This record gives sequence, C-alpha cells and structure tokens, in this order.
Amino acid sequence: MVATRRALLVVSAAAAMAATVLWGAGASAAVPSATPPVPHGVVPQADVSHHGHVSLWGDRLGIWLESTNSGPWDLVDTTVRLRFSAPLEGRQGLPQGCLWGDRSTVLCRTGPLSADGGTLRAVLDLRLGARPAEVVVRVDTLWSGGVPDRDPRNNEHEVLAPATGDAYVF
Repeated sequence: MVATRRALLVVSAAAAMAATVLWGAGASAAVPSATPPVPHGVVPQADVSHHGHVSLWGDRLGIWLESTNSGPWDLVDTTVRLRFSAPLEGRQGLPQGCLWGDRSTVLCRTGPLSADGGTLRAVLDLRLGARPAEVVVRVDTLWSGGVPDRDPRNNEHEVLAPATGDAYVF
C-alpha cells in the first residue's frame, strides 16, 4: 500500500513537471482539452477553410493565407500545413506561430477560430534554395483539435505558381 502511494506520488510529480515544461508555470498537471466540454450525444463539427494567394519571383515565394472557421463548433487551435515542391533555404525566420516541419514543409498555428467566422491572416516571405521555374504549394489542415471538419475540400489546396511574380489564388 505504501509502495503504491509512493509510486502515485512519483507519477504525479512527473506529470506536474511535464505540465510546467509544456504549458508554463502554474499549469495544471491535467492534460488540456483540445475542445470545450461536449454535451452528451453531441458530436462537435467545424468547417475550416484556407484561402489566399501564392507568388513566386526569382528565389522568393510569398504566401498570403487566411484561415476561417464557419462552425458550428469553436476551435481552440488548428495547424495549417504548407508543403512546397522545391526545398526552402534553411536559414530564415518564420512568422510567429510557424515552425519548420522539414526543408519543404512549414506548419503554422491559427490560434482560436470561433464558429462565427473567426479568421487568422498570415503572410510568409520565404526564400527557396534555388530559382525554380515553378513551385507547387500544397495547403491543408494538419490538426484541428480532434474536431471533424464537415467539408475538408475547402481547406485542401494545390497551387501551381510559375515564376512570373503574379498572384495565383487558392
């Protein structure tokens, strides 16, 4: 009995330390919920969409991205994945809320998207490792807090951007 209590205390202390590292000091050791509590029998749904445009000129790739949620469920956070057919230059900054997946993938968090059309706007100015004649950009939702998207067609895009400097809309 004493050994069991001691083991529980060790596990609890480890969980509290992990929570402090992951969520900051003063955070609860409980795992945070990705979505608000769901009433019994209700299945949460959202409708995330990504729209914007892509421009390629020389070794520069510009992406103007707008992510919206048309509900009916609020989202605590989502992750947008941007994949490129050409590798990006390795040493460059990304906007706040974005990180590298690999040399040809960038992941950006949207933050909360309310069901009434909450929107995130992001602008990325990226350097490619070469000067390609064209780049294919793939945009999709990688994660939406476990809330199913009732229409994923409007958040999955593939855009061909020739090196003309023109804006190619998605």
